Amino acid sequence: MDGTQWIIFILIIQIIHFLGTWKLYVKAGRKAWEAAIPVYNGVVLMKIINRPWWWVILLFIPIINLLMFPVVWVETIRSFGKTSLLDTWLVILTLGFYIYYINYVEDVTYIEDRSLKPKTGLGEWVSSIVFAIVAATLVHTYFIQPYVIPTGSLERTLRVGDFLFVSKFHYGARVPMTTLAAPMVHDTLPVLKTRSYVADVDPETAKTSWINKLQLPYMRLPGFESVEKNDIVVFSLPSDTLYQFFKAQKAVIKPIDKKSNYVKRCVGTPGDSLSVVDGFVHINGKKLQLSDRAKPMYDYEVYAKNGVSSRYLEDVNASDYLRKYIATSINEAQYNALAPYAMGANRTKDGKIELITQEKGIPTEVIRQLRLSLTEEKPLSRVANMTAEMVEKLRQNPAIDSVVMTLEPKGKYGGSFPQKPNLYPWNNDNFGPIYIPEAGATVEINSKTIPLYKKIIRDYEHNDVKVTGNKVFINGQEANSYTFRQDYYWMMGDNRDHSEDSRTWGYVPADHIVGKPVFLWMSFDNFTEGLANWRPRWERVFTTVGGSGEPVSYRWYFVAVIIGWFVFDFFRKRKKKKAE
Repeated sequence: MDGTQWIIFILIIQIIHFLGTWKLYVKAGRKAWEAAIPVYNGVVLMKIINRPWWWVILLFIPIINLLMFPVVWVETIRSFGKTSLLDTWLVILTLGFYIYYINYVEDVTYIEDRSLKPKTGLGEWVSSIVFAIVAATLVHTYFIQPYVIPTGSLERTLRVGDFLFVSKFHYGARVPMTTLAAPMVHDTLPVLKTRSYVADVDPETAKTSWINKLQLPYMRLPGFESVEKNDIVVFSLPSDTLYQFFKAQKAVIKPIDKKSNYVKRCVGTPGDSLSVVDGFVHINGKKLQLSDRAKPMYDYEVYAKNGVSSRYLEDVNASDYLRKYIATSINEAQYNALAPYAMGANRTKDGKIELITQEKGIPTEVIRQLRLSLTEEKPLSRVANMTAEMVEKLRQNPAIDSVVMTLEPKGKYGGSFPQKPNLYPWNNDNFGPIYIPEAGATVEINSKTIPLYKKIIRDYEHNDVKVTGNKVFINGQEANSYTFRQDYYWMMGDNRDHSEDSRTWGYVPADHIVGKPVFLWMSFDNFTEGLANWRPRWERVFTTVGGSGEPVSYRWYFVAVIIGWFVFDFFRKRKKKKAE
């Protein structure tokens, strides 16, 4: 739905409102024409139902209005004596059209001085809950939204199990485009595990369905900064075609604001030329300097002539390495008990059992309980994922001979964007150079460059693209150039060898930007291992995401404020009670 269509839709709503309420306006002592003037009719209606004028603003805010319309419908009929539970359900279930029946059939009387206080405890409770949801949805949609880090693509800068507050107002809040959606949830309803929004998700009909015409055009409220290199950014995943995240299903077309949210570091901004050289990002030919809080990780191969013990890797807190245990014998019951820890098992040539695990290995108490005789192998070389600080510490171990970064050689295709190995044999360690488009810039289009920009032109800027031989046709016309309509960004995870990012699926359009993580309010280790295994990382609680230097926890300041509030509230109530 473009701007003109949206205005027409609003006018239709105004006509529906006028036809269903003009008699009620008259009975309330107003003029009939006042029910027909957009916005003004809302202000008048608020006076009729004895509610503040600023409620009108809430009626025009996407998503918030879905919550406010039923409230206004109920308040309207109650202003004319319809206060029964049946009346309330009728006006809600008929989407407000019950007011037509009251307007034309019922002989109702306007109650000018009706009490706004709920008559029952249940009514007061419901009223409080409704407005709490409205307030929370307003904050959640347009100001601050909580997120949790589910994957390790930003390790160790942001950890799996970090709970974040993400600012929507730094870059300007993106106005929701999907107008029919449940509040305060993303693409899936909890418990029910179904879509939380109404939109056409069938790739074959998505362009023609009337449902999709209810989508709002892309709009963003003014922000006070733009996305810059080194910013950690939350964005809607451009390549998302899943009904639900982490669940394999038929590919679907999703509205932009209902695509899965990812968090990565912006390493390239509009107009940049970006390349990855031996694992390190270069912008316009110069190595990108990351912020001092960034902790990029790479895979390193560790060598030791006497074997690389897992203890050496544990001491530096390395990750993503494998451990191998050898058992002389093992029965079925013992193997089943080890299943939660083992990735697999093999039988060696001499008849022994070989068990492969991730870096946490098999707990000692489990081995003792099963009365197993296990020996862990110490191979001469092992691959582990580490930061530069971890590598430096490991190199100081006299038992370690060398630590070498693992790299895919230049020219070896590694499945990278734009997935054209004959033209672009790139991989995660040696990639590009590639131009990051900016709005208004024009690039040459031909059979060689079209793989880089086809997804932008077709999917993000909604043109028809066909390639015939060496010719490219855009909207049926042969094209040798293209001018971009919006800015694009390049996002990468700090966990460079274990991150699916722009090197895999390409550019991130400006209209996919969601917000900026600003505050980390809680963090749990073992987050993916069940609630019983969660362990707070107290040093990360109440720390800022941005800034420089080591993060500082403000948790004790927060505790002091909470205690101060309770003390103040206690004495305030005590003083009030004495005054009575």
